Amino acid sequence: MSERLRAELARIADTLGGAIEFTLERPRDPSHGDLATNLAMQLARRERGNPRAMAERVVAALDHSAAELASVEIAGPGFINFRLAASTLAEELQRIIADGARYGRSQSGQRRTVNVEFVSANPTGPLHVGHGRGAALGDGIAALLEWTGHAVTREFYVNDAGVQISRVAESLWARVQEAVGRSAAIPEGGYHGDYLKEAAAELLAREGAGFADLDGAVGIDRCRAAVLLMQRAEQDTTLADFGVRFDVVSSEQQVYDQGEVDASIARLQDAGLTFEEGGALWLRTSSFGDDRDRVLRKSDGTYTYLAPDVAYHLDKFGRGFDHAIDVWGADHHGYIPRMQAALTALGLPAGWLDVVLVQLVRVVRGGDEVKMSKRSGDFVTLRDLYEETGVDAARYWFLMRRGDSHLVFDIDLAKSRTDENPVFYVQMAHARLCGIDRNATAAGIVTNDSVADFTAGDLALLKELTAFPDVVARAAQDHEPHQVTTYLDGLARLVHAWYHGSRVLGEAPSLAGTRLQLARGARQVFSNALTLLGISAPERM
Repeated sequence: MSERLRAELARIADTLGGAIEFTLERPRDPSHGDLATNLAMQLARRERGNPRAMAERVVAALDHSAAELASVEIAGPGFINFRLAASTLAEELQRIIADGARYGRSQSGQRRTVNVEFVSANPTGPLHVGHGRGAALGDGIAALLEWTGHAVTREFYVNDAGVQISRVAESLWARVQEAVGRSAAIPEGGYHGDYLKEAAAELLAREGAGFADLDGAVGIDRCRAAVLLMQRAEQDTTLADFGVRFDVVSSEQQVYDQGEVDASIARLQDAGLTFEEGGALWLRTSSFGDDRDRVLRKSDGTYTYLAPDVAYHLDKFGRGFDHAIDVWGADHHGYIPRMQAALTALGLPAGWLDVVLVQLVRVVRGGDEVKMSKRSGDFVTLRDLYEETGVDAARYWFLMRRGDSHLVFDIDLAKSRTDENPVFYVQMAHARLCGIDRNATAAGIVTNDSVADFTAGDLALLKELTAFPDVVARAAQDHEPHQVTTYLDGLARLVHAWYHGSRVLGEAPSLAGTRLQLARGARQVFSNALTLLGISAPERM
């Protein structure tokens, strides 16, 4: 709905000195209008002029018919507030109905290619709820980008090299020995969960009891291969059942095996970006924005995490992506500047890699923290959670807050069928709208597009519906799916109030018809927003 006004403001900016960045968005306080812009302040800053005087020039240049405005006012230090004409709102309601499942989508991304890498867990055990939050967040970001016209590739990077993989292989070998009645200790730093007992039983059933008699080194090597296959299969199944699938799965071990780590280090050396000190090889990341230089290869000849990560991201860049977004755990916050510095040193464009952080989740039941799952041994698994609460509730709760903010997941509340449960509240709003549609259709009510008879409550709901495309665009730009859940929460409050305060059945045909059209438009927006987030939109609750 704001496209025509945005275009009109861009035209004015061009006549007043050239194109400039500006915002056009809904004011926090609805009494200030339907939309507001900072264009005048941006122009005044460029020309070192008075913002309010510039705002008067902008308003004077406005073609009200082109933007279809009811009123315009200048506020504060130079903001310009707009109220939309009823005809504009009526047209947008028609557009919602006509576009259907496409409403809210755009082609602003112009098919720009984006790689979104998320979850990327070590294949050492079941996925925990922190992985689940990262999965919902990454999938939500990818969906938002798709909705705004980007060509998105979802990628899972398997951390299948390094000491943790060795530890889980040794732990599985110990469980194999235990399964045949021998005493065996889990190695220091190893894995104790019951899932390895299950894996040992499965391995012996497949290979035979003689598997336990293999030479230790051979057995551990075989366990390594087996546990990687088993855990990756479980991760894929768990995520698929959670509604998350990937286009590409990459392997850290393959990055080593294909010589990409050595090649990237040679490239850094050839560019004079490394130096040796204390027997280690260092990267001059401090020259590119990091707070200090970083080790690539330790004095014992082994690589730090930075070396394969640089090689892997070079591979991504070489695949032709215009942009890359990684979803990392919040404990990797300090790793971001060194990674970006390394890529900048190699000549990748500034800003090519964005990192979105996700905090861990604290799960509570009955007010007490749920600290562990028997199967995992030391954490709550993602599958345990969504099998108890349902996938819809889990995904919605994971997306209710910014990824980098702490989240308390209340299992009791997430399972409840009350207005206090956010996902139930939103889905019930959609179901009520479906009920209105069913009953009105059965009564023979015919829709019409006029909004002349609308009350203030009707118009408030319609205005909120028309904000959906802008919400999607901003959430995609900011990589923040929680903006959509926040919007849904507010929309649900309006719908529930409207449901109790406005009638369709029993009203005059004209008002009944326009309210039925409004109900159908609201139903469509709810359906689209929930679908975007990977959450169902039930017609009955």
